[in-house]
Amino acid sequence: MSQREATLLWLKDTLEHMTDCQKQLEWAQDAESVNLLTESIIRDLENCRRLCESMRQRANLQYTH
Repeated sequence: MSQREATLLWLKDTLEHMTDCQKQLEWAQDAESVNLLTESIIRDLENCRRLCESMRQRANLQYTH
């Protein structure tokens, strides 16, 4: 598996996890659950951003050489 394929798979898994958390958040009533789920979504968003930035950097390096 190439690095690009691995990154895309990790991105897919992270997005799926974020979707699962969002669905749970719809039903969460207590503050502890809401905090736990929103923190998890925020971490996932940060991971997605880093993954996308790394893919963009690799693509830019690839096309400039």
